Amino acid sequence: MISRFRLLPEAASTIAGSVDQLYWFIAAISAGFSFAVAGMILFFVIRYRRRETGREHPESDGVLSLEILWSGIPFLISMVMFVWGAVVFLEMRTPPADSMQIFAVGKRWMWKVQHLEGRREINELHIPVGRPVKITMTSEDVIHSFFVPAFRVKQDAVPGRYSEFWFEATKTGEYHLFCSEFCGTQHARMIGKVVVMEPADYQAWLGSTERGGSRLSMAEAGEEAFAELGCASCHGEGDGSRGPSLRGLAGSQIRMPDGTMRVADATYLRQSILQPLAVVRDGWDPVMPSFQGQLTEDRVLELIAYINSLESGDAAAGVSPVAEAIEENEETPWM
Repeated sequence: MISRFRLLPEAASTIAGSVDQLYWFIAAISAGFSFAVAGMILFFVIRYRRRETGREHPESDGVLSLEILWSGIPFLISMVMFVWGAVVFLEMRTPPADSMQIFAVGKRWMWKVQHLEGRREINELHIPVGRPVKITMTSEDVIHSFFVPAFRVKQDAVPGRYSEFWFEATKTGEYHLFCSEFCGTQHARMIGKVVVMEPADYQAWLGSTERGGSRLSMAEAGEEAFAELGCASCHGEGDGSRGPSLRGLAGSQIRMPDGTMRVADATYLRQSILQPLAVVRDGWDPVMPSFQGQLTEDRVLELIAYINSLESGDAAAGVSPVAEAIEENEETPWM
């Protein structure tokens, strides 16, 4: 009976406890100050109410020690909130190195999720318990917000931009997934669920080809797109290439023409594909055409997954059929 009247939703992630503790601390401080201020107001109303007509009230020059006290205590409490909140925020924004990567695209009125292994979902997200999950997402139309109350995570999905967040589920089960940003008249229908499974069950689900299963992983699908678009005709490995090699590019530091350095993250790679003249690397000519309007967000994510896979060299070894087709295709339009 008591569980039905809980003030907060079930806590089912590693960060949920820290968020709840900070929330209750702020709530307790706010309630304490509210009662203290209300009590003081009531006390002064009664203590200093007007009793005699024409009686003058004595003037006060104030008490310095008291003024320092009521200014210093709120300042210290606010600093505790700030530092505590910053620690929790940094923890929420720093995914572990071994996080499992998942991509998501918001669209009125659904969440489209794609796993690196190729499995796709609509308004559902299957994940294993006890493993950190990093989600990279964007939006195809308006601003949406990915919100899982049980995990205490909420992140906006903004058109034309990638945003990232992470969490680690601690319990198996199904949890509500909402869009917490008003995105249109059917906003309330943009709901789904997160299914947390045992690792073995998750691997079995991931390998199934039913309902969204794919024969290709995201990197393999991106490799196909890379070949279809003729990107390898310029982004080759030889010295005569018109564009830089993409092997090892993802996550590296690159120099811009003004001398500044930039990390080749998902946002940079997306901009390089859709707005290449805005992010030309130092030492290369601004001659790459834009693929804006020619690729869906899913296709762009697959290309990024392929470029990310080249970091380890596994997908760039030149042994796959798609890679061989790329090498043979020298007359196709280039990326």
